[in-house]
Amino acid sequence: MADYVLFEEATGYALFKVRIQPEEVGAKLKEVQQGANDLALFGKMVELVSFSPFKGAAHALENANDISEGIVNDHLKALLELNLPKGGKKSKVTLGISDKNLGQSIKDALDGGVECVSTEVVQDLIRGIRTHGAKLLSQLKEGDIEAAQLGLGHAYSRGKVKFSVNKNDNHIIQAIALLDQLDKDINTFSMRVREWYGWHFPELLKIVTDPNTFARLVLEIQDKNSLVDNDDKKDAIARIVNDDQAIVDQIVESARRSMGQDISETDMEHVTMFAQRVANITEYRTKLFAYLTERMHNVAPNLSELIGEVVGARLISHAGSLTNLSKYPASTLQILGAEKALFRALKTKGNTPKYGLIYHSSFIGRAGMKNKGRISRFLANKCSIASRLDNYAEKPSTVFGEILKRQVEERLAFYESGVPPTKNSEAMKEAFAKLGDLAEDLVDEMDVDDDSEDEVKEEKKDKKDKKDKKEKKEKKEKKEKKEKKDKKRSKEDDDESPKKKKKKSKD
Repeated sequence: MADYVLFEEATGYALFKVRIQPEEVGAKLKEVQQGANDLALFGKMVELVSFSPFKGAAHALENANDISEGIVNDHLKALLELNLPKGGKKSKVTLGISDKNLGQSIKDALDGGVECVSTEVVQDLIRGIRTHGAKLLSQLKEGDIEAAQLGLGHAYSRGKVKFSVNKNDNHIIQAIALLDQLDKDINTFSMRVREWYGWHFPELLKIVTDPNTFARLVLEIQDKNSLVDNDDKKDAIARIVNDDQAIVDQIVESARRSMGQDISETDMEHVTMFAQRVANITEYRTKLFAYLTERMHNVAPNLSELIGEVVGARLISHAGSLTNLSKYPASTLQILGAEKALFRALKTKGNTPKYGLIYHSSFIGRAGMKNKGRISRFLANKCSIASRLDNYAEKPSTVFGEILKRQVEERLAFYESGVPPTKNSEAMKEAFAKLGDLAEDLVDEMDVDDDSEDEVKEEKKDKKDKKDKKEKKEKKEKKEKKEKKDKKRSKEDDDESPKKKKKKSKD
């Protein structure tokens, strides 16, 4: 049970003392829940110790961000140090908090003198404080809490949804979803146009297979009989089929000998309207793909260079964001998109899938049947590295993506011909060399990290040496004690032996 309760309010921090005794917690649980709705009962359960208001809206937002990240700032630390009694090793002060992630930070900030809990009783107490906050915090005027909550809520939410214009992955998620939907729609609509117009000009179906080209030809030809001795339409058809005169001649000749039925003007009007819609959607799909390619090169250049814009965008969309994708281990990224197959395999105790969305990359398609699983693991590993570089690098570039792609190509060649690929360390050195000045900054950061790692290793080594010395000393002491005991026993045996001899001689 908590001795004190910390309440984070939009206007400041409040510290309450709990009057319920620890041994009465089980019996008082229902009473606490009922008292949370009754001020008269709840006022007997808690007592305000201190209230530390924020200096302003900016200060409140700063503290809200720190609390959400589990950070104890100076303002909160000062409040707790001034008002909480100092606990010892045996008797620690217990503090009730709403977010258990903040507990360890408070414990570290106060040198372990406080034990933080977030039990059901504590949550009910905090709920009661929130309900009766305007009455319990007498320093505040009526309406202050509501106004502060509204302002802080807007500011906090605004800060959460802020983004870099050049590194916003939300548009990528929407664009790839729309692209997939457009592909389905274009396929469905083009099939309808082909079937509808095929009654009038069935020979055109075999000559032209591309849906966009077919829709544009329908708009240009309309009535097949108008193609005879019409040079303007022939020139227009030639532009649509990229000046392929053989196809133009084939279309004109097929129109002359066509077995299709005649069509009325009203029917042709609706066919051309629908064909115009298909042509517009197809044209927009081309523009959308160009936009997606550009956004992917801005947001995730290394991932785009490695696995392609479309597959990379699908990975980001399936993960929810580039940040989420960068947090996934390579093993999760490998089967991303094959969750149903994975759970079915786990349920039936069968073979788990080797790949998910990354199957659509060109690398796995080029690998042999025996090497598909191996190359998918290797590719997932490189994709994981590329996504982390794109997400956390301040100035992402395609340098690492090009190197990672070359490594995958070399690994494919290794599986086929046995030529050993370039070592990863050498590949990374080459990437740093290409980056130039940016690489120097990264190397400096890595050196700092290496120094800190060396310090940690030295500390561990010192601790291990001390432990070994202590163990050796204990073993030596035990050995000496044992030797002393053995000597003492042997001496006692020597003293007893002449006495036994004398006794025997008397007998």
